[in-house]
Amino acid sequence: MARETGIYRRPNSRFWWIDTVLPNGKRLRGSSRTEDRSQAEAYLAKLRHEAFQETYLGVKPKRSWQEAVVRYLAVKANLRSFKDVQRIMRKLDPYLGNLMLHQINGDVIWSVIQGELGKGNMPATVNRYLASIRALLRMARDEWQWIDNFPKIRLLGGEVERDRWLTREEADRLIAVCAPHLAALVRFALATGCRASEIRGLEWDRVDVLRRTAWLNQTKNGTPRGVPLNRDAVVVLEEQRGKHPRFCFTYRDKPIRWELCNDAWHHALEKAGIQDFRFHDLRHTWASWHRQAGTSCDELKDLGGWKSRVMVDRYAKFATDNLAVAAARIESRTGNNVVQFPHIPHTEKKNGLGVNLSR
Repeated sequence: MARETGIYRRPNSRFWWIDTVLPNGKRLRGSSRTEDRSQAEAYLAKLRHEAFQETYLGVKPKRSWQEAVVRYLAVKANLRSFKDVQRIMRKLDPYLGNLMLHQINGDVIWSVIQGELGKGNMPATVNRYLASIRALLRMARDEWQWIDNFPKIRLLGGEVERDRWLTREEADRLIAVCAPHLAALVRFALATGCRASEIRGLEWDRVDVLRRTAWLNQTKNGTPRGVPLNRDAVVVLEEQRGKHPRFCFTYRDKPIRWELCNDAWHHALEKAGIQDFRFHDLRHTWASWHRQAGTSCDELKDLGGWKSRVMVDRYAKFATDNLAVAAARIESRTGNNVVQFPHIPHTEKKNGLGVNLSR
């Protein structure tokens, strides 16, 4: 009977079951999840129709958001930020988990925006979610060819760029209350602008103190780069010499494997009276100090290992030396440098005659 109709009953189940070969040659066996025979037949007819369209008409099969997420995570598995990608996909699941890709439209995107803003999230956080949806759908369209199009997804305006850095006095205060191993990390970060992961993974065979250079092979963007070491950085490294045969920075003679923003970090911030500050903000502090000291944006880009000027231009506001001469041109003590133009009264033509409106 099952061979003829494609559906049958099992003695131990209340549902109708499907056992058939679809037009695309795939064998389908499983429960229809319904007790109504007509519904089971309708479901089977739908599956056969979709398989026929896929095989003979070139119509793409419908794919689910969950299928796409599984493949997307497999593609992103080697990223250093993979845990962040996983976290964002989990956050999006309540909105998109039960949808097919073709069902994701502007209304669905709006529901994500409203839902996350309603939770009190800032535009920057919501934009991370929107960018992830856009990246996954673009990959499904351009690389996997699962869909032909997807809705235009614009990021929210009003995102406030984080602008947190320390003054020299604040930095000295923080270093003074840090544990010795943490103080060394802070001092090296302020001297080089290296990220926490780059400092933790720095090895002695990649440091040349005589040439004042360190070579990083584990960077955020995956591109190895050289880091020039100033006098402050060299002093920190010399203090660490002999503590470990391989790694430059250690804690109790062992490599640092944990996140640097731990209890010791937060206790130090509290003692120093510094609020709303992350370890990564030391990199922002380093860049801000450089611009205040006159380092150009192009130099800073190469020093910090950024791939584009866009990430560096945020620090341009800290350097105004190049505008000092321009600002001085209208100083009162420099005399009258402003060219005086003759006043021409505004007139309006009426019937070919100029009518002076200044009277």
